[in-house]
Amino acid sequence: MSTTAEDVKAALSKVIDPNTGKDFVSTKSVRNLKVEGGDISLDIELGYPARSQIDALRSAVLAALQPLAGGGKIHLNVYSKIISHTVQRGLKPLPNVKNIIAVASGKGGVGKSTTAVNLALALAAEGANVGILDADIYGPSQPMMLGVSGRPMSNDGKTMEPMEGHGIQVSSIGFLIDPDEPMVWRGPMVTQALQQLLDQTNWRDVDYLIVDMPPGTGDIQLTLSQKVPVTGAVIVTTPQDIALLDARKGFKMFEKVGIPILGVVENMSTHICSNCGHTEEIFGAGGGEKMCADFGTTLLGKLPLKMAIREQTDSGKPTVVADPDGAVTAIYKDIARKVAISVAEKAKDMSSKFPSIVIKHD
Repeated sequence: MSTTAEDVKAALSKVIDPNTGKDFVSTKSVRNLKVEGGDISLDIELGYPARSQIDALRSAVLAALQPLAGGGKIHLNVYSKIISHTVQRGLKPLPNVKNIIAVASGKGGVGKSTTAVNLALALAAEGANVGILDADIYGPSQPMMLGVSGRPMSNDGKTMEPMEGHGIQVSSIGFLIDPDEPMVWRGPMVTQALQQLLDQTNWRDVDYLIVDMPPGTGDIQLTLSQKVPVTGAVIVTTPQDIALLDARKGFKMFEKVGIPILGVVENMSTHICSNCGHTEEIFGAGGGEKMCADFGTTLLGKLPLKMAIREQTDSGKPTVVADPDGAVTAIYKDIARKVAISVAEKAKDMSSKFPSIVIKHD
C-alpha cells in the first residue's frame, strides 16, 4: 500500500518538538509536503532561531518518516523563519525591526543588563539577526559589556549606523557622551533622547531588538512602554522578597499598557563558591516560581550568582561569547529559545498587509 500525505502528517503529529512541547502538525510547521512513489519531500519551518537544535529535530523527523519511505528517499529541510508579531494597540512595528523585546526589572542591581546582553548574544548564537538598545540613559552599560567604543557613523547627518559587538548591532547614549559625564536630565529629555536612539538608528533587518530598560517603574518606563512598539517583555528578578516586590510592580506596569509578559528570569538564584564549588541559596529560594504562579506566567530560567559571569561581562566578553559551550551559556540559550518561542506564539503583525484608507473631500 502506497504512502499518502495524510500518512506522513499522521506520523509527524507524533513527533514532539522538545522546545515547544508541541508536534509539528498542530503548530503548522510542515511546509511543501509532497509524496511521489516512495519519495517524501517536505520542509519543517520553525518560528524561532534554533541553530543548536536543528540536527536533533531533523533526526527525530527522519526516524518517524523512515518506515513510510520504504525504499524511497526522504528530502527534508529544517529551517527557522522569524516574522513580525503584534505590538500594543495604536503602534506599528519599527521599520527593519521584526520584534522588540523589553528586558526590565522593578529595581536596579538584579543583573538586568547582564541578562539582556547574554539573551541578545544567545539569540544571535542560535542564528537570529539581533540588535540591542541600551535604554538606560542614566547608566548605559552595554558599550562596556560588549567591548565596543567610539562614535557611531552618520551617512546623512540625520540618522546613525548601529555599532557592532560580537555580531550584534548596538545603540546606546554611552557612545555619544563622555564615560565620566553624568546625565543630569529630567524625564522628558530622557524619553526624547531614547526615542531618537530608537528611531534614528539605521537598524539592519533585525529579527529581535532587545531593549535594556532602565530599572524601576516610573514615568520614563511608563512613557517608553507606551511609545515603543514592544512585542513582549522579560522581567528579571532575584529570589529575595524585596526584589520580587518591585518585580511584581514591573509586571503590573506592562500589563496596564497591554504588553504581554514573555516570562521571568530569576537571576542570582544560587551562589556558587569560586573556591570549592559549593552552592548556596543566599537570597532565598522559590521566589521566582511563586511570582510566576501568582501571575500565571513562565519561569524562563534560573541563573547562578557566579564570579565568572561578572568577570566575563566586565571584560567586554559576556558569558555566551566567553564560554560558548559552558553550563551557564546553555541556560542563557535555553532562556533565549523560550523567549523566541513565546514571541512566535503571539499573533502575527498584519499592519503592513492592510492598505491605508484616505478620504478626500472635493
